[in-house]
Amino acid sequence: MRIITLVLIALLLLLQYPLWLGRGGWLKVWDLHHQVEAQQQVNEKTQARNALLDAEVRDLKQGTEAIEERARSELGMVKSDEVFFQILDESANRLTEKLAVSSSVSAAVK
Repeated sequence: MRIITLVLIALLLLLQYPLWLGRGGWLKVWDLHHQVEAQQQVNEKTQARNALLDAEVRDLKQGTEAIEERARSELGMVKSDEVFFQILDESANRLTEKLAVSSSVSAAVK
């Protein structure tokens, strides 16, 4: 009786091996499931980025406001009948004053 039990346990273990560790086993399916979830998250981020870029392209093709906004912000362009004023914060004003004083001192020394 003991030999039959050992043989049946060995057969059970041999049958379980492909289920858990073999090709297409549960461990591989579990790993592939996690890889699919990670790829889906990457795809969602990419789709959101593509939607933003698509909206920007449509806006650039249809209207001039987007082109004008880009020219102003990225290229610093101003219309011909406009005056451009740049307001610096207080720390930037101090820095420009120091530079002006140091350049006037260096010019007076020469």
